[in-house]
Amino acid sequence: MEQTYQYAWIIPFLPLPVPILIGVGLLLFPAATKSLRRMWAFQSVLLLSIVMIFSINLSIQQINSSSIYQYVWSWIINNDFSLEFGYLIDPLTSIMSILITTVGIMVLIYSDNYMFHDRGYLRFFSYMSFFSTSMLGLVTSSNLIQIYIFWELVGMCSYLLIGFWFTRPVAANACQKAFVTNRVGDFGLLLGILGFFWITGSFEFRNLFQIFHNLIFNNEVNFLFVTLCTVLLFSGAIAKSAQFPLHVWLPDAMEGPTPISALIHAATMVAAGIFLVARLLPLFIVIPHIMNLISLIGIITVFLGATLALAQKDIKKGLAYSTMSQLGYMMLALGMGSYRSALFHLITHAYSKALLFLGSGSVIHSMQTIVGYSPNKSQNMVFMGGLKKHVPITKTAFLLGTLSLCGIPPLACFWSKDEILNESWLYSPIFAIIAWSTAGLTAFYMVRIYLLTFEGHLNAHFQNYVGKKNTSLYSISLWGKQGFKVNKKNFRLLPLLTRKNNESDSFFSKKIYQIDENARNINQPFITISHFVNKKTFSYPYESDNTILFPILILVLFTLFVGFLGIPFKFKGVDLDILSRWLTPSMNLLDQNSNNLTDWYEFAKDAVFSVSIAYLGIVIAFFLYKPLYSSFKNFDLINSFVKTDLNRIFYDKIITGVYDWSYNRGYIDTFYATYLTGGMRRVSELTHFFDRQVVDGITNVVGLMSFFVGEGIKSFGGGRISSYLFLYSYYVSIFLIIYFLLSRR
Repeated sequence: MEQTYQYAWIIPFLPLPVPILIGVGLLLFPAATKSLRRMWAFQSVLLLSIVMIFSINLSIQQINSSSIYQYVWSWIINNDFSLEFGYLIDPLTSIMSILITTVGIMVLIYSDNYMFHDRGYLRFFSYMSFFSTSMLGLVTSSNLIQIYIFWELVGMCSYLLIGFWFTRPVAANACQKAFVTNRVGDFGLLLGILGFFWITGSFEFRNLFQIFHNLIFNNEVNFLFVTLCTVLLFSGAIAKSAQFPLHVWLPDAMEGPTPISALIHAATMVAAGIFLVARLLPLFIVIPHIMNLISLIGIITVFLGATLALAQKDIKKGLAYSTMSQLGYMMLALGMGSYRSALFHLITHAYSKALLFLGSGSVIHSMQTIVGYSPNKSQNMVFMGGLKKHVPITKTAFLLGTLSLCGIPPLACFWSKDEILNESWLYSPIFAIIAWSTAGLTAFYMVRIYLLTFEGHLNAHFQNYVGKKNTSLYSISLWGKQGFKVNKKNFRLLPLLTRKNNESDSFFSKKIYQIDENARNINQPFITISHFVNKKTFSYPYESDNTILFPILILVLFTLFVGFLGIPFKFKGVDLDILSRWLTPSMNLLDQNSNNLTDWYEFAKDAVFSVSIAYLGIVIAFFLYKPLYSSFKNFDLINSFVKTDLNRIFYDKIITGVYDWSYNRGYIDTFYATYLTGGMRRVSELTHFFDRQVVDGITNVVGLMSFFVGEGIKSFGGGRISSYLFLYSYYVSIFLIIYFLLSRR
């Protein structure tokens, strides 16, 4: 066992050769590297699979032995200062490494098909592998400085991945927004790290916790300064995990490819903030005000994320706000001191949300087969509906992920969310009411997403749409600016020649074409406009390829069974709560009891209420959306629905206000743009005006005065030294006379 731990340092470095070799290959052998590009995807999956097997092996040993292993070596030694690097293997590390690797492998397999026709295929897998390296380095770090280094690398990778399609201005703005917003939290994190080094003189977790606890116990530290430092540390987690008020980057991050959304929103970037708070919980837990702040931020984020998801039309943005709300539940649990519940929900949510995002990518894949559906429309749920007949596997998987997130037993998220809801009553009745009501909102907006996407009638959408709207030949988000066309013989995608200036973007008349049955059998994941123009046909959406469906089905299994990892029961004397045994070392460090076993009657009594609230949200969603959505018969009504949604369906001012609040993101982005960004610009303009008009003005005036005085004086000079001596003597005499007269007085 000891020997296994000694080789744990390779965990973060195994995925690193892929981006290095891709970069060297593109530099030295570009043609060969591009022709063998699928080999790099295979290597990415293979190396991450090795890391997964290694992580699972470490986890099994930890469950059996309840051990923590740390290895460090000195990097910088100077007098009394020593900076060490190393790795820490404990339950939190092993849980995070398993999440990162399992979800990462599924996303990589999925991406091979999803990004196959993208010109940035190699760049995509290079970014993904480096992202995995950064996250694995973050979770295995043994000190705060090492965490901060990998923390910044994660931020850099997220910037590159969110802005992967940087030719689109929206994507470029989104990655900049995510980067700048996270810089706010990261700067606070850096200040907090330096503050705790000032207090304790150490960056290592064990020394840091022990020294800090002794200082607090002996009252030998400035409490105000300590509180400030802990708030600064927590600000890093607020930004990275999209907690209020630094959550604004999260929905815009959906401009990246869907596999990126699945990875970032499930087990990597947004989970990093939860990981940081869980890692530093021994620091936070001895300061009650900070624990109250963490729980307050968590409950605000829980409710805000749920309300903002209610009226979103973009399927990925709806799931993004759902992620924000669920991360709020985890932060609430950590603020309440429920270490086990927070990590349990982190595990179950990671797999369920990865399933939902990959399912949404499969839906987007299918919608882009419809003629005239641009990337924006292929993600807009208003233009969907009736897909259950055409993508039955994706529909079933998405439904299971939806029910899991709603908290329906026995799916994964039911076990963890129910635990957090029950513990919230013991902490604060007000927080409990908000948390339980948000559980109903979660069920409502998730079922709304499902109904708008899969139920209803598809024909009412695209048959009328094709005849009435002009379509664009180009799709930068998928194909780049160049575009593609279909070879009729083997349906291979070939580069499409650039259009002439007199060519029109309109390819369709108002006539509705017949369906080409052969179009459904095309092996490529996308059917392009050129194919339909040549054939004068259009195609229904169809199910994705096996390489897309395989990861989805694997994640379905996780969603079905991973919740049983932490069920708090005994069966015939056998403890079924594997998670508690796994977390025993970390719980002992926090002086908490990891044995949360309950009886079936008490558990069922608590679960009935939470499940009832979830079913209430589901019933309301069915009542509001199922009959309305299935009644659409023509495009004009759909167009009206796009513009107004609930506004004209319900005339009640409260409903309209809630809808406007949700659709406009709670006006928080508007507030930031008006008062923060706008205020900074006004201050900058004022500073610029002061610099140009006042500072430069004074300098310019002095220069001009010197110039005119010099010009005036030079006209009095004749060039004779005797004249200059006379004037000099004259003025000196006058000065002496005045001085003499004044001195006599």
